[in-house]
Amino acid sequence: MAIEAWFMDETSGEDQRLPRHCYPKELVSPDYLAELGVLYWRLNPENYENDAELKKIREDRGYNYMDLLDICPEKVADFKEKLKNFYTEHIHADEEIRYCLEGSAYFDVRDKDDRWIRIWIKAGDLIILPAGIYHRFTLDTGDYVKLMRLFVGEPVWTAHNRPQEDHPARKEYIKNLVTEKVGAALEAY
Repeated sequence: MAIEAWFMDETSGEDQRLPRHCYPKELVSPDYLAELGVLYWRLNPENYENDAELKKIREDRGYNYMDLLDICPEKVADFKEKLKNFYTEHIHADEEIRYCLEGSAYFDVRDKDDRWIRIWIKAGDLIILPAGIYHRFTLDTGDYVKLMRLFVGEPVWTAHNRPQEDHPARKEYIKNLVTEKVGAALEAY
């Protein structure tokens, strides 16, 4: 089962926790997400403590920090304010790695044309957003997700709200997108 993603209806004033599909729906493939630097694995969330594939991913990518986070009204102080903050468009200087163990939520990312893509993560989905990609996070209407957060070294959770075009991570991200686009064009030629 592949991850579900689609272009969002950006004109909708609906609750941020709703799917907000365009009409007709415009689905986004995992390959297109990969072009944006978004990586994805489907793992077994019921065995995360002993999962050999998760262990290999962590070792290969140097993810030596791990914690678990429950996001729901009962466990997060100032829940509505936190959700509002998570939904503010931003970048990070490092990858954002999240493994959904229970529940579900959305990550929204900007594509090359600055359109929002909504990525629906559910139990078993491990997603990596590259440093410098504009994104935001929200729960869906289930109002619950349990996430594993992974990081290289000591975690830095600093969000840099848009605009951040001069941030080194954003410049590197854009450079990588342009390099890949030129490389793909040369291959097609």
